[in-house]
Amino acid sequence: MSNTPATGGSSSSKSKASGASQAPEKRKPLFQKELQHMMYGFGDEQNPLPETVALVEDIVVEYVTDLTHKAQEIGTKRGRLLVDDFLYLIRKDLPKLNRCRELLAMQEELKQARKAFDVDETVE
Repeated sequence: MSNTPATGGSSSSKSKASGASQAPEKRKPLFQKELQHMMYGFGDEQNPLPETVALVEDIVVEYVTDLTHKAQEIGTKRGRLLVDDFLYLIRKDLPKLNRCRELLAMQEELKQARKAFDVDETVE
């Protein structure tokens, strides 16, 4: 496949649908500080180029948006969006799936600990 645009009606409709050929929208940076720290943790410089951080942020936002749209499509069949819809979408990426399960288990433990702590405070 070539990255050059093909002459024909189907390529323009495809690029409009995917949004890949359109310039990224100007938006407020969401995760730049966090991404800088993550990039440093993975071996980049402590202060990476702003263009690099912006590119990584665009990739992350696009991935999360696409994943959310796909999960929403799955959830509309049932009538609501569930965590299981996201787990279903990443089922073939075992490291991601295992990390998500680990974080969900941790979230449940924290919820139980907060509940127990709140019960202890109301008794006193």
